[in-house]
Amino acid sequence: MPRTTLTVARIERLRPRKSSYDVRDAKLRGFGVRVMPTGRKRFFVQCQHRGERVWKIVGDAGTMNIDEARASAVEALAAIRRGEEAPHRPDETLFEAVAATVFERHARLWKAGTLNVNRSYLRCQILPHFAGRQIADIDRQEVRNWFASLRATPVAADRSMPVLSVIMGEAETMGMRPEGSNPCRGIRRYRRKGRERFLSDEEIRRLSARLTAHAARSSHQVAIVRLLLLTGCRRSEILTLRWSDYREGHLFLRDSKTGPRTVWLSQPARSILDRLERKNGWVFPAPRTDGPRNKVWLDMFWRRVRAEAGLNDVRLHDLRHTNASFALRQGETVLAIARLLGHRHPQTTLKYTHAADPMMHAAAETVGAVLGS
Repeated sequence: MPRTTLTVARIERLRPRKSSYDVRDAKLRGFGVRVMPTGRKRFFVQCQHRGERVWKIVGDAGTMNIDEARASAVEALAAIRRGEEAPHRPDETLFEAVAATVFERHARLWKAGTLNVNRSYLRCQILPHFAGRQIADIDRQEVRNWFASLRATPVAADRSMPVLSVIMGEAETMGMRPEGSNPCRGIRRYRRKGRERFLSDEEIRRLSARLTAHAARSSHQVAIVRLLLLTGCRRSEILTLRWSDYREGHLFLRDSKTGPRTVWLSQPARSILDRLERKNGWVFPAPRTDGPRNKVWLDMFWRRVRAEAGLNDVRLHDLRHTNASFALRQGETVLAIARLLGHRHPQTTLKYTHAADPMMHAAAETVGAVLGS
């Protein structure tokens, strides 16, 4: 860990990295500055207290100069060694208290849906094991044991681990754990079979026939399902569409899962939207509230239609997979499909490539015919 005599100029020259790091003061033992990935810098002290290593944030380098920070650090270190001041109150460093603080901070960073899902994993998978524990006492073996206890529900385990890791990483930033002590780092996730389900041409025909049969009485639900298949959009993106999002033959999504994006619409997709009545700002408005329809209303319809079409194992999200696999079979590039689906990284789209096995076979035969002659 680097050690240097901290000065105003040297602190200003410290640049953020991908992870937080500490620079210790050569002038005062136990005193230093922590530089976070955001660029924020915090003065801290560290020393032994009753046989344990303890940390305390002294102040923010943006509002406290080095002389003030060093003077406060001298007082804090002396008070901690005398037992007059602990780095944090015990109730502040309980796992559940730290988790609550982290979720409060991330409410501005996570989308509402992500926040709700993460709260559920915290409540159901994480707190039952770690509540009541001091966050600094949770070690790698305990996290391994917890993760192993969730082997019967590998999806929940894999999705809970990043939530726990965020809490532990933030605890480091807040000075409640030593730097680089995140016990979640390096623990391998469970291997799970891919859940991608693609509809065949025959299955698409069966589904289309059932949608046509319901079109008169359930026009909005039918329109949504057809748009999901034609655009590859996510359910939430279509349910929350506003008429102001639809212009110039495109959908301009202001807040998709990966941020704002543009959806190029085919003529059949545009025709569906153009036939809908514009009652208010929402494309699919709720009947009694000033908002869009909810997913329960759509899911009930989908369960009925898929049963009638003999597609009981097909989820609405599989229509997105079908859109991607069909585009791939028609010769579209992975990069183009990634843009159509709004994938942040083209690598995410590569999971659909096995749907194009017939294309690959034909390509191999073509190459073989030329090179083998």
